[in-house]
Amino acid sequence: MGALLGISLVTGPVKAGGTKVATTRAERCSNLSRQLDEALETHRAATQVAAAKALQRKGNRFCANKKEAQGIRTLANALKLLGVTAIDPDAVTPKTDLHRKEKKP
Repeated sequence: MGALLGISLVTGPVKAGGTKVATTRAERCSNLSRQLDEALETHRAATQVAAAKALQRKGNRFCANKKEAQGIRTLANALKLLGVTAIDPDAVTPKTDLHRKEKKP
């Protein structure tokens, strides 16, 4: 299930027409909390596990109390403690052409 969850986090929500829909803050809270659950499983030996769990509980409380922006920041900080980068499904990555080289004058 973890692999399936990872795929859904990376792909993000898509409308029927194929255009991407922005993720709501509540969805972002849920996604980050799930990502943190996975990170805690894979980084059990990390020295900051207890602190990351405490931040996760705090972040989840913020999200539940309609303070999603604070919850998102707190959950992202918990991931940082474990050395994991938060996946942002709304981030647009620039496309680069690796085969084209610029000619220098």
